[in-house]
Amino acid sequence: MNNIAQRLQQVRERITQTATKWQRNPADIQLLAVSKTHPATAIKSAATQGQRCFGENYLQDALPKIESLKNAGYDLEWHFIGAMQSNKTRPIATHFDWVETLSSLKHAQRLHQQRPPHLAPLNVCLQVNISHEPQKSGINPAELETLASAVSQLPRLRLRGLMALPASADTLEQQRLPFARLFHLFTELKSQGFALDTLSMGMSADLEAAIAEGATQVRIGTAIFGPRIKK
Repeated sequence: MNNIAQRLQQVRERITQTATKWQRNPADIQLLAVSKTHPATAIKSAATQGQRCFGENYLQDALPKIESLKNAGYDLEWHFIGAMQSNKTRPIATHFDWVETLSSLKHAQRLHQQRPPHLAPLNVCLQVNISHEPQKSGINPAELETLASAVSQLPRLRLRGLMALPASADTLEQQRLPFARLFHLFTELKSQGFALDTLSMGMSADLEAAIAEGATQVRIGTAIFGPRIKK
């Protein structure tokens, strides 16, 4: 078994053990393997172990990998999890299955207009700046309902849920606080009639806290692929 296969197995075991601890079904928690900066060969190694969902941050890095693996027979699902830029929405709308970092109506409208009609609607999550950090992307929680309503009116997009990247914290209790706030926003929107099923939160260092607070997807990179490869 290669290193990626071993680490992938360890992450799956972490998810299962944590879900069991908090009386959750491990099958309700999707693993998104964050493959940014890592080559197509690394993605293929994970795919041979049954991993199907991969997250990419950098468009110029992702597109060659998506193309090279298109006919590899793995039926991969690609999630864009990087910062959105208006001049890059067209290739994102064309080549990805999900966008998890949507935080403006302008970008939503561009993705809607540029999604090829022969493809299924683009799945989107709204990124929330849950820790109110000025240097990070994401919508203010107070503006979330307005954006969700607008996105729900765009037929080439399918609003699936919320995503956040909270400020780092040292203890499990501190890590849980922003995840709990995001879960509250998620349940509030659902109670208002939004058909949400995805709460994307938690990474290699804090997946236990995220699962404890209701994550349905965790985004794991380093713990699977090793340290990020510097360009």
